[in-house]
Amino acid sequence: MPALLPPPRTGAARLLDPEHLTRVEDGERLHALLWRPGPGWRMVSSAVLGGGIAERAWVLNAQVAHGYRRTDPARHLAGLARAAGARGPGVGLMTAADVSAHGRARDGGAEAVATAGVSVRGWAAAPQECTTGVAPPGTVNIVVALPVALSDAALVNAVMTATEAKVQALLDAGLDCSGTPTDAVCVAARAPRDGADVHAFAGPRSEWGARLARAVHRAVRAALPAVAHP
Repeated sequence: MPALLPPPRTGAARLLDPEHLTRVEDGERLHALLWRPGPGWRMVSSAVLGGGIAERAWVLNAQVAHGYRRTDPARHLAGLARAAGARGPGVGLMTAADVSAHGRARDGGAEAVATAGVSVRGWAAAPQECTTGVAPPGTVNIVVALPVALSDAALVNAVMTATEAKVQALLDAGLDCSGTPTDAVCVAARAPRDGADVHAFAGPRSEWGARLARAVHRAVRAALPAVAHP
């Protein structure tokens, strides 16, 4: 397994502060983002590795080569995370987009990081004849961190809100689509603590849902300019 090497880290600390990793795989230089917040986080994700709702210790967003053909993506991502020193259960996302060209945004304590590959895009409710075959590379990955605890229902609600904000960002950028066939999202919230509030809502008009939506919208917009070519 090739090693992933992080460069020196600079800048002020953030809640969502991923390391930029690089590796050489099959002769190609590829990038990844690894966020290691440690214990005390519950995450909801649609990712191929660590999906669902559970306590997780890290999130890896790994670039893979165009034409990716491995049939064990979860094992691949787990191996990359281990090579980078991540320990415990985590979430692994992948994309053919260059994740070093990511977008990030903060709003009232909510933080988001997005990577955007939109070479293959369309509308979710596509005609039936468009649903066959293997989709070429193209993925929008979104990772969100909130400094508060959310109920299970609110975590699911947060995924909906992040997705709505992503679609709004794509349309605002002039792209006629709702996303790509392989988009993924991960929302991380603090694990509940004794005496602390657990928020029951994360829709776009709730306190934290609104902040999440604005952060995701700006992060996706920031990730798009280098890749969004009609």
